Amino acid sequence: MTPSAAPAAPPADAAARVGEMIRLTERLTDLIARQSQSFEQHRPQEAAQLTEETAKLANIYRHESMKVRAEPGLILAAPLELRQQLIRATEAFEAVLSRHGRAVKAARTVTEGLVRAIANEVASQRAQVAGYGPTAKAPASAAGAATAITLNRRA
Repeated sequence: MTPSAAPAAPPADAAARVGEMIRLTERLTDLIARQSQSFEQHRPQEAAQLTEETAKLANIYRHESMKVRAEPGLILAAPLELRQQLIRATEAFEAVLSRHGRAVKAARTVTEGLVRAIANEVASQRAQVAGYGPTAKAPASAAGAATAITLNRRA
């Protein structure tokens, strides 16, 4: 064994770790798929309800993945079948992440378009000052007036 190689975990420990990682990956995949579906069905409020649990599991997943990447010996002694199941779960997770990215991007694009349309409408309504007579002009204060829009980040 080289000095940089980590010793392999006992088979029972490695199998237990792989089993936990499979369950974690599958649960995270399910949550993200549900969030994606909510975005695709234009129900972001449903996706928001899953955010806390998804973030918690994603953080655990990130930490566990970093451990295994740094010390592959932690899972090498697990049965091949279990490791292959983890690979399949990870592939499914990556596919769902890609779908989620597309759904979030589409939702963001729609939201940004709505905000722009509302801002433009507010600005145009404020610019329309009713004047009387053929020489009526908008007051100087209305010509370049700034308009503030408050957004609810949870919406």
